[in-house]
Amino acid sequence: MKFTEEHEWLRVEGDLVVVGITEHASEQLGDVVFVELPETETKVATGDEVCVIESVKAASDILAPVDGEIVEVNEALSDNPGLVNEDPLGGAWFFKMKVEDMEQLDAFMDEDAYKEFIG
Repeated sequence: MKFTEEHEWLRVEGDLVVVGITEHASEQLGDVVFVELPETETKVATGDEVCVIESVKAASDILAPVDGEIVEVNEALSDNPGLVNEDPLGGAWFFKMKVEDMEQLDAFMDEDAYKEFIG
């Protein structure tokens, strides 16, 4: 897995990248009550707003970590947004994307670097 400074995780599955938020981020958000998912077949550029997460504390945006196309979304989050708190590194992934250039992932932190980043 790779990690961003925005507390997203990225997992490569074949030619796709799965995107979610870290356990640290889900703890900071508190109880998640709503997730707005993107449309599939949406082309995104690094830094584009892709999802909105609303919790009892605040609303946060999930940004596209790399350039590509959204090819699948996790519909389970629409019915059960609390999954983000229950299983942030597994069942609570947000979207899968076909990445234009996999080498973009080289810029992100590995798990050890991320743990050091969050202290």
